[in-house]
Amino acid sequence: MKKAVRTIISLALALVLFGSLSLAASPKRFAIVFKNTGNPYGEKMMEGFKNAIGELGGTAILKAPDQPTVEAQIQMVEELIAQRVDSIAVSANDQDALQPVLTKAAREGIKVLSLDSAVNPQSRLVHVNQADSERIGRILIQAVAKMIGGKGQIAVLSATSQATNQNTWIQWMKEELKNPKYRQIKLVKVAYGDDLRDKSVSETEALLKSYPNLKGIIAPTTVGIAAAGKVLTDKGLKGKVHLTGLGLPSEMADYIESGVCEWMYLWNPIDVGYLAGYAADALVKGSITGKAGESFKAGRLGTKKIIKVGDGTEIMLGDPFKFDKQNIADWKKVY
Repeated sequence: MKKAVRTIISLALALVLFGSLSLAASPKRFAIVFKNTGNPYGEKMMEGFKNAIGELGGTAILKAPDQPTVEAQIQMVEELIAQRVDSIAVSANDQDALQPVLTKAAREGIKVLSLDSAVNPQSRLVHVNQADSERIGRILIQAVAKMIGGKGQIAVLSATSQATNQNTWIQWMKEELKNPKYRQIKLVKVAYGDDLRDKSVSETEALLKSYPNLKGIIAPTTVGIAAAGKVLTDKGLKGKVHLTGLGLPSEMADYIESGVCEWMYLWNPIDVGYLAGYAADALVKGSITGKAGESFKAGRLGTKKIIKVGDGTEIMLGDPFKFDKQNIADWKKVY
């Protein structure tokens, strides 16, 4: 009888141990929620995130709604909470509207961070930023000013009106324009193409119709700048309406080589996602908490440090990179 009891106890302990080992061996699950599908920039960013999580032995869950709405993102985050993922990284369609659902995720023990387009500091542990926002905004005004000879009307073709990163860059553009050296440049309109190709084309056409003396367009969105490049090409406006902004080399190569866009800027979106993947893993492991001064190893990107920015903290990828006729042939093969 005693032997039978001992056997039962041993089997029970073995089952418990096996279950514990199975749980311990289960890979962590890391989710990324981008703004919308059909966006090449977002696809590259999610690719980088997936690569990082793969290197770390985790499982990457890639999510994006069909339309760039915060309501759709909220629903996706709710689903991820129900799935009990370990971390959620979000590129926000609205920095404030996501706060209730992300706070809920945090209460459930999920590590929350943002990348590319930030949620407010109360909704996250840390934000992964592609480059310094002030630097981006100022450099785009400096570029278009040089292209148009320091005088004339300019417009901005943005993504959505709620996009955190876009709005921050535009704020810094306006700040740069306050410099007296730009007194002959007038920002006549900020248009929104919602990061949708067709709408961005329509908004570009509307700008040209409403402002026949327009001299320059700044499109700080990869979808918008490609759409504007197509419109200016189709209408034969090379050299008459100048174009700069943030674009993917693979999509903008023809426009740069033709001179429709003399030069533009960006960073590697693959690296943005990759950095977010390593940051998410460090948060889940507890090697960082999101506080300023902490650092962690981000794979091939080396050691990254968390810095204080405004009311929150950020991890900075690096400076924006300039693409022009001299280097576009090489970079268009990369991304």
